[in-house]
Amino acid sequence: MKKSVYTVVGASLCSLFIYLFYRTNKTVVNELAIQLLSLENYATLKAFVIQSLPLPDWMIYSLPEGLWVFCVTYTSIPFYIQQKNWRLNCSVVPLIYCISLEVFQLFHLINGRFDYMDILLSVLFWLLAIFAFKDKLNKQNMLTPLNSNKLFCLFTYGIVYLSHVLK
Repeated sequence: MKKSVYTVVGASLCSLFIYLFYRTNKTVVNELAIQLLSLENYATLKAFVIQSLPLPDWMIYSLPEGLWVFCVTYTSIPFYIQQKNWRLNCSVVPLIYCISLEVFQLFHLINGRFDYMDILLSVLFWLLAIFAFKDKLNKQNMLTPLNSNKLFCLFTYGIVYLSHVLK
């Protein structure tokens, strides 16, 4: 799982960069940045980044979700959740989650805009994570005592919260 740390950290930082400088100020990561830097300093830095590095809309609005799906899937592959005779491979959770979010947006059950590109990139990045994973770790039940691999996986799920839009 050591090589995956660099892969996941790189993808997470790319996604955080996009959220931090190109998305609404109401995301958790942006609210944290405003608290650390002040609104004026953050706004100045954000304007400089946007002017210096313009990005196409698909990179701003769809790529970050695909990167999150990649990271969470990549770290979830060695794990499953089992209760009695029921077993869920944790690597399918990110795909179910992102498609569910889009469906909920389609029917206006949650905030956001339904976008086929979000689904397409999420599925592509999910497949990339599934096929890129080469570690030969034994599958582990996520509901057993924590170890470093489980903590890293849970950390990637937690980092997705940074993209949450506050009201």
